[in-house]
Amino acid sequence: MIWKYLRKGLKFRFDRIRNEKIKQKILEAIPFWVASLLTGLIAVFYSEAFTFLEDAAFFVIEHHRAAIFILTPVCFVIGWWLVMKFAPRANGSGIPQVMAGVELSNPKQDFLVRKLLSLRIMFVKLFSGLIMILGGGAMGKEGPTLQISGAVFKKVSEFLPAWWPKVSQKNMIMTGAAAGLAAAFNTPLGGIVFAVEELTKTHISYFKTALFTAIIVAGLTAQAILGPYLYLGFPSVTDITNNIYFGLILISATCAVAGSLLSGTILKIFKWKAKFKFRYQHLIYVSICAFAMAFIAYFLDPQILGSGKRVMTHTLFTSDKYVPWYTAIFRTVGIMLSFATGAAGGIFAPSLSAGAAIGSYLAGVLHFTADNANLLILCGMVSFLTGITHTPFTSAILVLEMTDRHSVIFHLMIAAFVANLVSLAFNKHSLYDSLKVKILHEVLHEHDKKVKPPPGDKN
Repeated sequence: MIWKYLRKGLKFRFDRIRNEKIKQKILEAIPFWVASLLTGLIAVFYSEAFTFLEDAAFFVIEHHRAAIFILTPVCFVIGWWLVMKFAPRANGSGIPQVMAGVELSNPKQDFLVRKLLSLRIMFVKLFSGLIMILGGGAMGKEGPTLQISGAVFKKVSEFLPAWWPKVSQKNMIMTGAAAGLAAAFNTPLGGIVFAVEELTKTHISYFKTALFTAIIVAGLTAQAILGPYLYLGFPSVTDITNNIYFGLILISATCAVAGSLLSGTILKIFKWKAKFKFRYQHLIYVSICAFAMAFIAYFLDPQILGSGKRVMTHTLFTSDKYVPWYTAIFRTVGIMLSFATGAAGGIFAPSLSAGAAIGSYLAGVLHFTADNANLLILCGMVSFLTGITHTPFTSAILVLEMTDRHSVIFHLMIAAFVANLVSLAFNKHSLYDSLKVKILHEVLHEHDKKVKPPPGDKN
């Protein structure tokens, strides 16, 4: 009889402990679910608005060509002014800001993280990026979506009451960035790999459940509205010949060199611009970049404008496989002119398009067939992005998920491997890493200036 009551008591206590643990896990997961849902909705809105305004820019260049000399400078200046006036940390891609926020994340430095991830930055990022794409800027939506989603996840964590189970802010930001990438490109595996390869120095086991569920919720939210789409589609790569590997290695190395040189040039421009003492100097520089974009679009090649998705889809899905040499050059130049203005805009999609243009041109020079050319275009996309980001796994998985071409996964991995080796020979650190260090230095320096005692104060 005693044993019977003892067993019932133990069972009751065990069930209570188990129920408390389940309750704890659910409460810990709810902030991630809420933030993921919001991220998916924002990503859909941003993506739809981005596409609409990009199409509007091309409508102008196709039907009112000379108007580009007004539209591009006005949009570039407004996009830059919004960032400079209201949220300087909303500039550029947003991924370096997220990386810096992850590194600064601890309770004592939360005020510094708020300088990089906040609602003000989110709104400025949205409007500046949309205005830039309307003006034909060679910018993408993916980096901004990551910073926006990181800000959403951080803000949700701040709203939690004191009695709520403690949620790691660092994990929230990393998970938010991964969910943002997954929702922007509809690439859940790419989001996971990006979080592991680029964002975190923490073992994935500490936040794998939150990461997986956030990507699922954000991705399903986007799919529920947009449908189960592929970012690019299904290019034909069924008839691949054995002589493809020479072209693959050549294009991978070429794209890696181009991406590395672009990264180095952008960093040198930022270093040079840091010497500007007056705001009008920045205004003049932005205006020059805008008029250069308009001049090239009007007289030479309108494909310099926009995110570059048109270049990718045209080369992959039409019989016109081989772009002229100048398209490859101008796509790269367009990234430099747009990204270095300091306005909001990503570099992911433009980098993919530059790699696609290089792969397309060289495939024509080497006289490859259509299916072989498609594969080399995909490898060029992987390689150029790797040259910029030094994230070979992320680059290969992203392109794989954008096209659903699992049969060429090993070709894409070879391209990523070659590109990573070549890019490391040019730049020890990626563009994002270098910009992250720059942002950390600036944020910490600004804080030191505020807390530094006045001269002569010995207290």
